[in-house]
Amino acid sequence: MSPAVFIDALKNELQRTKYGQYPPELYDPIQYIMNLGGKRLRPVLTLMAAYLFTDNWEKAIRPALAVEVFHNFTLMHDDIMDQAPLRRGQPTVHEKWNHNIAILSGDVMLVKAHEFLLEVEVHKLKAAMSRFTRTAAEVCEGQQMDMNFETRWDVTELEYIDMIRLKTSVLLGYALELGGLIGGADEQTTAHLYEAGVNIGIGFQLKDDLLDVYGDPAKFGKQVGGDIIANKKTFLLIEALEQATGSTKAELTDWLTQVDFDKAEKVRAVTTIYNQLGVRELTEARINDYFAKGFANFEQINADPARKEVLLQFTRQLVERES
Repeated sequence: MSPAVFIDALKNELQRTKYGQYPPELYDPIQYIMNLGGKRLRPVLTLMAAYLFTDNWEKAIRPALAVEVFHNFTLMHDDIMDQAPLRRGQPTVHEKWNHNIAILSGDVMLVKAHEFLLEVEVHKLKAAMSRFTRTAAEVCEGQQMDMNFETRWDVTELEYIDMIRLKTSVLLGYALELGGLIGGADEQTTAHLYEAGVNIGIGFQLKDDLLDVYGDPAKFGKQVGGDIIANKKTFLLIEALEQATGSTKAELTDWLTQVDFDKAEKVRAVTTIYNQLGVRELTEARINDYFAKGFANFEQINADPARKEVLLQFTRQLVERES
């Protein structure tokens, strides 16, 4: 089975899915953001995880939409909080309509995610729902932590890892856990799937941090150095602040406190400091550690090797990405 089979099945279902009609101001923004594309990796992982344990993996398609709709709900509300003008190269919902519409449409998306989950078989529904509500609350906790970090300069590596685990990684874990649950995996196996998703997810976010500084602009798809320009608390900056001493620390602090500056010059200067401190190598080591943990979790799963290889192949492609 090729990963394309799962991707195409998901795309076809998304094209058929309607979220509501009236009033159009409520539902058009949902259709709009869901049509903007994206990697769709979370729901695809749900389908692949189900396929590990059942031939009837198609029964996971509608519940998998719950994961994707919830993910896009978080993006819609994140864009409002960040006052972001663009999402995937197009105007964000609050820019195209307004803030109130974006808030309310996002609320409906959360409701719709629960609605899609109701299509899980009755005897598995309570587990699917309880784990989903746990995950949804954790994503909000992670977002609040990220907002709290904006006014702090003493964020530790452990705090940062916990924040990205909650904000981004637990949903990846849930996507795999849900697929295993629907497919009929036992509790221990779904736990391995969940941990695999969380560890791979942390690795993904750390790699995003790294690519923002060291990525190829032609492949990365957005401005390299954007996090440096915005003084965003990334793994790289946190490590640099912990390790820098003397004149290096003074120079880094100076760049972080400047209000008027040349963006390209700041990116070059801070990147040079990262190079001097070995931050790139440290970040790469952490990334590899979390990816290794994720694949070790996959190794503990007892499933047909050929089916397992489909999931592993897809995950390897994600891990090796440069954008």
